[in-house]
Amino acid sequence: MSSQSSEKPAITKAVIPVGGLGTRFLPATRTVPKPLLPVLNVPVIEYAVRDAAEAGVTDVAIVMSPGMESVADYFGNQATLERELRTRGRDDLLEKQLEIASLVNVTTVYQHDPKGPGHAILQARDFCDGESFVTIFPDDVILNDVSATEQLMQVYREHGGSVLAVSEAADEIIHTKGVVGGTPLGSRVHEVDALVEKPALEDAPSKLAIVARYILDNAVFDYLAEEHAGAGGEIQITDAIASLLGNSPIHAREISGFHADTGNPGGMLQAAIHVAKQDPELAEIVADALQG
Repeated sequence: MSSQSSEKPAITKAVIPVGGLGTRFLPATRTVPKPLLPVLNVPVIEYAVRDAAEAGVTDVAIVMSPGMESVADYFGNQATLERELRTRGRDDLLEKQLEIASLVNVTTVYQHDPKGPGHAILQARDFCDGESFVTIFPDDVILNDVSATEQLMQVYREHGGSVLAVSEAADEIIHTKGVVGGTPLGSRVHEVDALVEKPALEDAPSKLAIVARYILDNAVFDYLAEEHAGAGGEIQITDAIASLLGNSPIHAREISGFHADTGNPGGMLQAAIHVAKQDPELAEIVADALQG
């Protein structure tokens, strides 16, 4: 276990892969990239970027396929909109738009030949420039007073190395997840000694599945660059993290907060209902609708 006395380098960079056709949301995704689909009125990608920004991340690389530039454009200034809001005296709305544009510095990185999630992250190697970094897969919306990324940062500041967000998964979905095994250290933290991507239930080292948030040692790029084919014939980030076992600390943090997989319509609906219920007026509408 790492010493608490040595200060760990601050992590200020995040990689957010957003590729994919969004086929489960057709026809909406014919022209609207899936990361811009909203949970009520806030796009999924904004939740991901805020998750990182609340943990001190200042620079984000959005890894995308060509044609998805509008995802990055969302975080730029919208001159026409801002001018109109200012003219109409809508200072409250204007302030919110300016705040979105000032959350982080956004860099666009292209993945021209998709070969899996690990391959998407590999495209941001130059952006990370030798530093440890955060990775967020934005389909998984996690809401908590302390952001999921900040929960990982707390573990990183104590132990260094890599830190993975995990939660207990049901038996029937274990085979679709990256799963960790290890030794509990208390306070929802585990020292990881095994990682398996999409194991059969009987081969899983535990029921703790990785949940779309990572702090990664830069050394994962050495493995990713070799482009090993993993589960499903794709380059898997779980395999790259496993390559660090014995060389760099790896810990897992059971994440606190509401979690929904918005990569499917059911999860998107679940997230929308959860967010609506936090607003008294919308909560009443939800209650009335469910009684109908």
